[in-house]
Amino acid sequence: MRLQKYLAQCGVASRRKSEVLITDGLVRVNGKTVTELGTQIDPSTDRIEVNGTLLNQELQGILLLNKPKHVVTTKHDPQNRTTVMNYLDKKYQTYFPVGRLDFDTTGLVIMTNDGELADYLTHPRYEIKRTYQALVKGQVNENLPAKAKKGVTLEDGFVNAELKILSKSPTNSKVEIILHIGKKHIVKRFLDALGHPVLELCRTAHGPFKLGTLQNGQTKVLDNQEYKRIKKKLFQSNSDS
Repeated sequence: MRLQKYLAQCGVASRRKSEVLITDGLVRVNGKTVTELGTQIDPSTDRIEVNGTLLNQELQGILLLNKPKHVVTTKHDPQNRTTVMNYLDKKYQTYFPVGRLDFDTTGLVIMTNDGELADYLTHPRYEIKRTYQALVKGQVNENLPAKAKKGVTLEDGFVNAELKILSKSPTNSKVEIILHIGKKHIVKRFLDALGHPVLELCRTAHGPFKLGTLQNGQTKVLDNQEYKRIKKKLFQSNSDS
């Protein structure tokens, strides 16, 4: 098995981030630092360490979190702010967030120790849908969905989206927006370009995973059968496309 795949399966990080750990010289195999990507290992016999910590492959799974405002979507924060890890029981501390939500954005964060699944849900080539509800400044025009579908060019490329008007008033409006890409502040930048700055933002779905009735700060652990069923369906749809 390739070393970066094993790191991902152990819940260290996604496969791409595991590759960075390897090239940065933070991984040792049988006492020797390994920096070459694609290095083959045998998990049953080789001793793998990351930052001096011996790895053991764990049962993989998925946990959903309704992230509150002013919580950082990382495992560790150098400024000692509250992170998504503060909401997880001790037995899930090897899980990591799939993608990120802004500091002041609320809603669904997928947590997992399955690096392969995390890569699939975040890689641009798979165009996994992310659904948000946004309270925006101003009264939106009825042609806003058409403008969103036509798209705009931001500083880092072209973006378009599905948009539905949920409510509106003279001072602000509520919209649902679905994008197929994940970039830094992408929803805020996109809606700002359409003339309606975001006042509040919540992610309600990421791929097949939905926020549902999860309350602020609440978590939901998918049982092993549901986790395997959803993963199989995701990968099957990719192989069929």
